[in-house]
Amino acid sequence: MWKQPWGFKEGYSICIGLFITGTLLQMSIGKINLDALAYPANLISGIGYFLLLTVLYLKYKKSSYIVSWLSSYQAAISSMSSMVFMIVLMGLIRQTPGYISMEGNFIGFSQMLSAWSFALLFLWMITILSMTIIRRLNHFKWRDTSFMLNHIGLLLALVGSILGSADIQKLEMTTMAGRPEWRALNERKEVVELPLAIELHKFSIKEYPPKLMLIDNETGASLPQGKPATFLVEPGLGTGQLLDWTISVKKYLPYAASVPSGDTLRYVEFHSFGATNALYAKATNRKKGISREGWVSCGNFMFPYNAIKLDDKVSLIMPELEPQRFYSSVTVYLESMKVNDAIIEVNKPFEIDGWKIYQLSYDESKGRWSEVSVFQLVKDPWLPIVYTGILMMVIGAICMFTMAKKTKEDKV
Repeated sequence: MWKQPWGFKEGYSICIGLFITGTLLQMSIGKINLDALAYPANLISGIGYFLLLTVLYLKYKKSSYIVSWLSSYQAAISSMSSMVFMIVLMGLIRQTPGYISMEGNFIGFSQMLSAWSFALLFLWMITILSMTIIRRLNHFKWRDTSFMLNHIGLLLALVGSILGSADIQKLEMTTMAGRPEWRALNERKEVVELPLAIELHKFSIKEYPPKLMLIDNETGASLPQGKPATFLVEPGLGTGQLLDWTISVKKYLPYAASVPSGDTLRYVEFHSFGATNALYAKATNRKKGISREGWVSCGNFMFPYNAIKLDDKVSLIMPELEPQRFYSSVTVYLESMKVNDAIIEVNKPFEIDGWKIYQLSYDESKGRWSEVSVFQLVKDPWLPIVYTGILMMVIGAICMFTMAKKTKEDKV
């Protein structure tokens, strides 16, 4: 080993050495501070490093074997496969936010982007990729177009995603109806003032139809235990079976209020703030010759939960309705005085001025009557560079296919 020409053994030996060196650095001085790589430090260091490699190549391309070997396929394959191994580990191991202290995590795999071993292997792969690009540029011919597009695109995508990670902002904003909000909390729960404001007009939620289920009167556990049975109350009411009980829904009020009636509660229509779901049901057990009926409600922050006690062991209940879709009607204000009305929904973010605004949560204690919406605001200024790199790789693949087809036709 280490006899010229170098091959895969030398390539993997270098990668293992970088991994061991990174692990020792992680154990001795701790993780890398990603905040130090924020703009413009990441941009300056990225451009400066590429220029340094260019100078080294032009000066030592003929006199240094190492410089020429850096652009070989043995170096490329060994570095890329080692990097893939690290990325697989990152996918298998749960990653924690960078601001959380990880005492006892000597190797750093739980915060891979700030681990020295990952950083050194990434830098090694970028070095080899850059040297390959520089060598082809030094002897560029038009038939190298697809090669250059693929490699430069890969370089931009990798550098943009890794170096740009220090500039990604993920904020959480809690808004109340009728009150414009321009402050948000970062991952450290620090208040950040934004160049935009969000005013919540209305929060809306669409819920799945109510369900009925049986519970044990003593333990409160749903029945049968481990795999509870449910009866979904579809529009138009209907009849269903829960264990030995036949359930018939007589009346359903999606907007209801409870009214005391002797020792029990009855429900009436109530189309105002705080209305809950309620239905009138009859339960019959033919084996036991028992029949019970009454109102069942999941209740909410204004009205109590209500169940039908079927016998000494079992009761019929309505669990809380599950949200099917929830969204917010908002107005977004910019410092430029531009006003944008939008509907923000889960998995359907609103994009403005480089920000993506996601519907994150709401006041679950009030459900559909929530006057609070929680949004996540994400900004990644390096994302256009990553997209540019991906686009270049796609164009490079198309060029490669077209040129290969043309060459084949010329031979024929």
